[in-house]
Amino acid sequence: MLTMDNVRKTYVVGDVKEEILKGISMSLHEGEITALVGPSGSGKSTLLTIAAGLQRASDGHVLFEGENMTTMRPEQVRNIRASKFGFVFQFAHLVPFLTVEEQLILMLDVSASKMKKNETKQEINKVLQLVGIEHRKDAYPSSLSGGEKQRVAIARAIIHKPKVLFADEPTASLDSKKSNEVMSLIRDLTKTLKMTTLIVTHDEDMLRYADHIIKMSDGKIL
Repeated sequence: MLTMDNVRKTYVVGDVKEEILKGISMSLHEGEITALVGPSGSGKSTLLTIAAGLQRASDGHVLFEGENMTTMRPEQVRNIRASKFGFVFQFAHLVPFLTVEEQLILMLDVSASKMKKNETKQEINKVLQLVGIEHRKDAYPSSLSGGEKQRVAIARAIIHKPKVLFADEPTASLDSKKSNEVMSLIRDLTKTLKMTTLIVTHDEDMLRYADHIIKMSDGKIL
């Protein structure tokens, strides 16, 4: 589904060059969770953002469904991000003045979904049921718990049926009980929806939910 071939990332500040990624090659597969682990500064989040098309590699290639994202025009990459990728971050980043249902409607608009109005309502209800929060669809973020907010963030990330789900520290702001609930949900959705999921985490307790674990250090895969 998504392959990285000898990916490097170098930042240049004045006369100083810092190589963050040093020739990363890896493949992600449908219906599987791959977890990136390693100490702070090892390059995990940089690798995720390059895989997701949020920044470009300095060298190497990122292939999505056989197409080279590295050589695409910026608008082509943006279209892939909006329509084929889903994102979950450490904090939910919900729009404070939109209800749970409206958060998902906004995502469908951003992804240029071609669903009709009646189909949109049905799909939103279905996804909210999948993440176990259908009873809160008219609630605003201020009335949601941390776990509920993250479930809404996951629902928003999958409402447009992405091929790849990127999650950067999705449980870092939650207690252990809520963390396990969120990771169990991500695992179940990955299998049910046949997504390709890439997760960055510092929490080794969450690794039991992954199909593959990639350990990184100093910009390399160990």
